[in-house]
Amino acid sequence: MKKVIITSLLLLHLFVSAQKRELGKVTIDELKESVCPTDSSAPAAILFNLGEVKLDFVEGKGFMLNTKVKTKIKIYKKEGYELANQFVRYYIGGNVKESVLFRDAATYNLVNGKIEKSKLKSDGEFDEKVNKFWARKKIALPNVKVGSIIEFEYNLESDGVGSFEDWSFQKDIPVVFSQFKTIIPEYYIYNAMMRGSLSPQQETKVNTKTVMLTSKERRSGLPSTFSNDQLSFKETVTTYTLENIPALKEEAFVNNIKNYTSSIEHELTVIQFPNEPIKSLSTTWEDLVKTIYDGVNFGSELNKTGYFDNDINAVLNGLSTRDEKLFAIFNYVKSRMNWNEFYGYNCNDGVRKAYTDKVGNVAEINLMLTAMFRYAGFEANPIILSSRGNGTSLFPSRNAFDYVISGVEVNGKIILFDATSKYALPNILPIRDLNWFGRLIRKDGTSDQIDLMPNFNSKEVINIIAGIDAEGKVSGKIRDQYFDYNAFIYRERNNKINNESLSERIEKSHAGLEVSDFNVQNNNDLSKPIVENYNFVSTNDIEIIGDKMYVNPLLFLTRKENPFKQETREYPVDFVYPNQDKFNISLTIPEGYVVETLPQPVAVSMPDNIAKFNYNLSNNGNQLQIIYSFDINQAVIGSEDYEALKNLFKELVNKQTEKIVLKKG
Repeated sequence: MKKVIITSLLLLHLFVSAQKRELGKVTIDELKESVCPTDSSAPAAILFNLGEVKLDFVEGKGFMLNTKVKTKIKIYKKEGYELANQFVRYYIGGNVKESVLFRDAATYNLVNGKIEKSKLKSDGEFDEKVNKFWARKKIALPNVKVGSIIEFEYNLESDGVGSFEDWSFQKDIPVVFSQFKTIIPEYYIYNAMMRGSLSPQQETKVNTKTVMLTSKERRSGLPSTFSNDQLSFKETVTTYTLENIPALKEEAFVNNIKNYTSSIEHELTVIQFPNEPIKSLSTTWEDLVKTIYDGVNFGSELNKTGYFDNDINAVLNGLSTRDEKLFAIFNYVKSRMNWNEFYGYNCNDGVRKAYTDKVGNVAEINLMLTAMFRYAGFEANPIILSSRGNGTSLFPSRNAFDYVISGVEVNGKIILFDATSKYALPNILPIRDLNWFGRLIRKDGTSDQIDLMPNFNSKEVINIIAGIDAEGKVSGKIRDQYFDYNAFIYRERNNKINNESLSERIEKSHAGLEVSDFNVQNNNDLSKPIVENYNFVSTNDIEIIGDKMYVNPLLFLTRKENPFKQETREYPVDFVYPNQDKFNISLTIPEGYVVETLPQPVAVSMPDNIAKFNYNLSNNGNQLQIIYSFDINQAVIGSEDYEALKNLFKELVNKQTEKIVLKKG
């Protein structure tokens, strides 16, 4: 009897849970819930997220892709209000047509003990064109408060079956229940790939589907074998389920969290209709890049030259060396063209119009640059890549790449160029480009994998000459030099900011610091490092206790916290590029004081010299000399080396915060 009761309760629980996974089934208990049971810090939680992708047969059109998503979200804090704004992107370029329809979108609140429903109004829904290829359907749900539950459903219909949107089980807030279902006819074979560390439960079954054909005429989109009045086929139903999914962890120095999010991707690889040959699609990188190169908005645009001939002839006039010509063409394109901040490897308006208007997307600017390099006699080819914001692709797909740069082959090496940034240099690319590997495409359709990551250290070198007075105030001069990527980032961030604002920013970053006579050299001379010069007075670097002074050796530049505090690390540590910090400090101690204690020199390194720091202090009479260097020798450090990296930073912080002790003589 007891076993029967337990079974009945279990069935009842499953029934109630199933009921809760329907839109409109909001309860008073759900609205009263004030804290997420699994994560008290969460601003919101997804109570369920149900997705279904189905290839439906539509007479006269063939099979079409239908995506249906139902979502229910609980808001716990004001920080969760932004979830009331939702959007779905859809494709509007080329031959593929897509449309999005939201329905059953509403906000639920508890008012005087009763459930109040606020439906989405017409003025809360609108379309937004992103570019020539993509648009977004957006909604803004009304009356959202702390305690609200919001719900919505959307349908995305597409007549392109090549790929469908990735399904992310994991979000930046907790997810109670996530389920994704695919219903695919036997004629299509998709490659499914999982990302992330969580593995969903998977169930698969095969059904027989029959559809009636009412028209006797030739069915568009179907082979001749489907000319009868009835169409029967098998379809595979695959369901992926995950429950109680924790929010994505925030970790310092992460590239694109999408790369580590528990999700699933699908890509169409084979089409096989009865009595017809197998159609194998782009299943290799080589096939994909050839398809891209042959596209009307890529290869044909690359072959156009007549619009710039006279201008480039003038640019090259009188130049003889290879480097002079490369720099001249690169600088000409950077100075003439302005990036409209649109990504993509396909041209939008075309290179001719972009050249005339002096504005273009990534493809128009960098394909134009490549064509000019070729015109000047260089072995130049486009390199397609996935930007950092697009993540890395697990297999060749339409969404694998979203960017293109130019590569020039010189003495067996590839020099990389991206003219979308005014401050880029050969092999100094915008940070958005630094995402593992790209594919170089040659005229004959062959391709090579190209390493995009810098293999040299970008330096920041700081020289300080300063003195300490009897009250513990430090006064001096600083010369701060930024090289390579450090200089690039400095120019990108600061070149439009005046010196007064820059000096105020430094003061705000360091308590007790006053900056004067601030100036910057080489803002626009990209061949030289950026140099900051300024005088400073600091009142927060020395503590006086009795007849002793306790001095921070690196003054206000002391690193006081270890950025790596977590016990374990799930994701690689991404420093973007290898770098070196180097400090050389000369410090005069006040008259009447002598050095009582000086931190001992130290050198610490990680295995295989992945990272290291050296620290040396010495004194000669009233002069202290502090020399410090810190090297990160590879851009990305795997999670398997996290413990060693964390310990290195721990030693670094401990050493930097160890005081010099001065005593009155």
